[in-house]
Amino acid sequence: MYSLLIIIFTVFFSAQSYVFAQGSSDLGTYGDWQATYWNNDAGICTMMTLPKKEEGKYSRRGEVYAQVVKNTGANNTGVVNFVAGYTFKENSEVSIKIDNKHSFTLFTNQSTAWAQSEIDDASLIKFMKLGNTMVVRGISSRGTKTKDTYSLKGFVAAYKAMNKKCK
Repeated sequence: MYSLLIIIFTVFFSAQSYVFAQGSSDLGTYGDWQATYWNNDAGICTMMTLPKKEEGKYSRRGEVYAQVVKNTGANNTGVVNFVAGYTFKENSEVSIKIDNKHSFTLFTNQSTAWAQSEIDDASLIKFMKLGNTMVVRGISSRGTKTKDTYSLKGFVAAYKAMNKKCK
């Protein structure tokens, strides 16, 4: 069931990018994180960041970012996803390490990676709040391994801004 929700999120965000550009409002930049409110029918808050360092033996790569999404009125902590800038190898997993202490394994769908459940999202967010650096490792459909390093500076403040708007 949770996997189905993730796929719906993926399709929704892909199809709505133009509409979102029309109806978004900036909630602020907090350290390395940007929070935004999308004023559509559902009311969606997002916070995102770009990697500080991208590593891998690739010739070209699309957009790469980490994101947390929350719907207005949702009773969850938010949904975390990572966009790799390439199509992941089929049935592959993405590994996350926060401060070289806390590890997570995410499933992949096309060019995105997601936690397995709401409980996993909550745990990932908990350690993102406490951490300084997050390393995301994946493998492309062509077998190219990547390692993206993200700063978690400003995560807590962006998360608070997002939750204040999308209670």
